[in-house]
Amino acid sequence: MPRPAGKVVGQSSFYAAVVTLVVFAAFPFYWMLITTFKTDGDLYNLKSIPYWFNSPPTLEHLKYLFEDTLFVQWLSNSALIGLCVVAITLLVALPAGYGLARMPGRSGENLSIGIFVTYLVPPTLLFLPLARVVTLLGLQDSMWALVVVYPTFTIPFCTWLLMGFFKSVPREIEEAAIVDGCTVVGAFVKTVLPLSMPAILTVVIFAFTLTVQEFVYALTFISSSREKPVTLGVATDLIRGDIFYWGELMGAALISSIPVAIAYNLFLDRFISGITGGAVK
Repeated sequence: MPRPAGKVVGQSSFYAAVVTLVVFAAFPFYWMLITTFKTDGDLYNLKSIPYWFNSPPTLEHLKYLFEDTLFVQWLSNSALIGLCVVAITLLVALPAGYGLARMPGRSGENLSIGIFVTYLVPPTLLFLPLARVVTLLGLQDSMWALVVVYPTFTIPFCTWLLMGFFKSVPREIEEAAIVDGCTVVGAFVKTVLPLSMPAILTVVIFAFTLTVQEFVYALTFISSSREKPVTLGVATDLIRGDIFYWGELMGAALISSIPVAIAYNLFLDRFISGITGGAVK
């Protein structure tokens, strides 16, 4: 039996929208991929069609990236900074979010709003006080300065996010654990944390992504090439005056973005659960 014309049009519109979205999302990766392997002659020839290879692919850009720059060092710096910031964020945001969620009355809600507002403060307003802190700690021109600075914007939002999720965890579970002999901290560790793994994973991905993609603070506090994270190193050492190393730039961007894209896809369900978990009790 033929389907109604309206249903066919509706399905066609749906699939057309999905295809459009997929193409829109995948096109930057495709562009970075072909640019990485194009020859310089193919890249700078205005008569060449830019959407595919007009000359045989080359590995020269990747060879230059790995052999003649500090790209591997930049990647390891970003990974180390990200892991340290994630650990600090969890260490502070977990107890803070739980405390705010269990605080009686409206005081916890008002305090959480105040904490979230600090996340909205523009980074340019915090340069001077943060620079003073970095100087006092003796961390000038060191990647450890970023480990100190980055939690100032990861902790507020992650605390607010965890607080919303902890509010959705019934108090009765903790009370039952306390009745069975657990302390308040033991009840939190043994009952609340296992139920909050989607939110914790969301915080880990969110904090790590923010750290890896941040540029302004890195540009402000670091000038030594060996201490730079990948975002700063690629942008400053592969752009020299009016000369852009497009093949190397796109190769570095592609290699840096693939792990983050894979992580988001592997944990997408848990990530969405963690983002929306505090919205509905």
